[in-house]
Amino acid sequence: MIGYTTEIGKVQYSDDVVANIIGMATMECYGVVGMAAKNTGDELWELIRVEHLNKGVKVSQKSGELNIEVFVVVEYGTKISVIANNIIKKVKYNVENFTGLKVTGITVNIEGVRF
Repeated sequence: MIGYTTEIGKVQYSDDVVANIIGMATMECYGVVGMAAKNTGDELWELIRVEHLNKGVKVSQKSGELNIEVFVVVEYGTKISVIANNIIKKVKYNVENFTGLKVTGITVNIEGVRF
């Protein structure tokens, strides 16, 4: 569970809820073909269906602040640095506005390029 405490009580979010917010924000960015998930047992990555976007996201919380890692596949011919910056801005904005949690770091891992 991810959350924070206020003077009135506690607010907690399921890990899947936060991961889905991150996944949806990532998929809305131009140039992103999909989220990537690692196949168990080998070093291959596969595209994830929309229902399971949370599998392409890792979230950790320390002292009430989130550190986020996303794994994406991008479209061939797009500028990767621009895509990564757009993902960082959109994910930070959506998570902080929807949940009230503070995001301190976002890492974008490009796992593949689709032609």
